[in-house]
Amino acid sequence: MSKPRILIADDHILVAEACKKLLEPEYEVVGTVCDGRALVRAAADLKPNIILVDVGMPILNGLDAGQQIKAEMPSIKLVYLTMNPDVELAAEAFRRKASAYVLKTCAASELLIALRAVLRGGTYLSPTISKETVGFLVRRNSEFVEEGARLTERQREVLQLLAEGKSMKEVAAILSVATRTVAFHKYRMMDQLKLRTNAELVQYAVRHHLVAGQ
Repeated sequence: MSKPRILIADDHILVAEACKKLLEPEYEVVGTVCDGRALVRAAADLKPNIILVDVGMPILNGLDAGQQIKAEMPSIKLVYLTMNPDVELAAEAFRRKASAYVLKTCAASELLIALRAVLRGGTYLSPTISKETVGFLVRRNSEFVEEGARLTERQREVLQLLAEGKSMKEVAAILSVATRTVAFHKYRMMDQLKLRTNAELVQYAVRHHLVAGQ
């Protein structure tokens, strides 16, 4: 019987290698990647059964990368492994079709339990996070579209890259678009969200978990 195929996405190499070592006896680790755009490409190429992904990925965050993957390959299971215990973030992950949300502070055995639950068609949430609160927030967020969800996929990509400190020229190169297109998205977002400065743009990105706070 073939092993389940798993793709690991984490920008911390030591974490990715530790996960690979933990999982290889039971799973076929088909690859490791360290940013969200690489994850989207690798998922399309490698077609894993499960993706183990950090929320706070550079270039394209784990939530947006996962959403793009699920849109094209809905059978892939997304397991988020993160340091962030924020119930709002966990709820947003499940609203975007995550199968599990596991904290990096958990024991190795908990991660294995989560993966087995997901393979059986279930879901898993680290027990230190309130299931009742997450469930309420998932329902609430499905009924009320938060302001961050008003942004298009391309706008969210541009916003994350700018908030990471990249210039408009660098963003244009990463996204394979013209610099003036990046500028258009930037100033359209600032007008749409009523933001006046670059600092406010960064604060917005942090608040909506597009980038990690410093």
